[in-house]
Amino acid sequence: MSTHSNHPFHLVDYSPWPLTGALGTMITVSGLIKWFHQYNINLFMIGMMVTLLTMYQWWRDVTRESTFQGLHTYTVTMGLRWGMILFITSEVFFFLSFFWAFFHSSLAPSIELGNIWPPKGIMPFNPLQIPLLNTLILLTSGITVTWAHHSIMENNYYQTLQSLLITVILGIYFTMLQSLEYIESPFTIADSVYGSTFFMATGFHGLHVIIGTLFLLMCLIRHYYNHFSSIHHFGFEAAAWYWHFVDVIWLFLYISIYWWGS
Repeated sequence: MSTHSNHPFHLVDYSPWPLTGALGTMITVSGLIKWFHQYNINLFMIGMMVTLLTMYQWWRDVTRESTFQGLHTYTVTMGLRWGMILFITSEVFFFLSFFWAFFHSSLAPSIELGNIWPPKGIMPFNPLQIPLLNTLILLTSGITVTWAHHSIMENNYYQTLQSLLITVILGIYFTMLQSLEYIESPFTIADSVYGSTFFMATGFHGLHVIIGTLFLLMCLIRHYYNHFSSIHHFGFEAAAWYWHFVDVIWLFLYISIYWWGS
């Protein structure tokens, strides 16, 4: 049977990963509810394991199709680019909902909050301490990921490796500092609308940093094995776009919630 096709599109083979991914996500969310109400983490861990295994195998298949089978033609790559653009657009509106909730409550605080913002009894974080350091870390990581992009386009293997490694380390460092901030927090998610909006917005941003760090780590591993060239590296470009999006969202979080909101 011939594998030749007379069109530039990629008609994907049958794959179990959409099904196992959906099941893993459903089990994870069900496990979260069980964890919150019954303080039992077992179902959540099973769901996370299924999801992570699915992610690994699905990424492996996509890497094989693009790098070794040559199925990601120019037309396919353009489709992937538009897909990533639309995905990031949806993420912008996702975070917009959190900013909307924050400004709705902070610009006209109700009598239940003491008619002041931050609400009475809430001690906010000092924006010139860990939040400022995290801002510098993410801005620096934006520079290093841009350095990596230019190095790939110039076929500079070692500079790409160095800059990507620095970016991943900075992402991990940011997550560690965010965890430390949460541990030392003088308020919780249950402390009025301030706690809810703060932890929802910064918590989801932190989750996106972890996802972006994993994304870049996969790119680092792929680059180590010479999967990218100066004209064929959309996997890395998508990770870089996502990382720049995470950087910009953090700037808005820092200015509005940490600095202005305190």
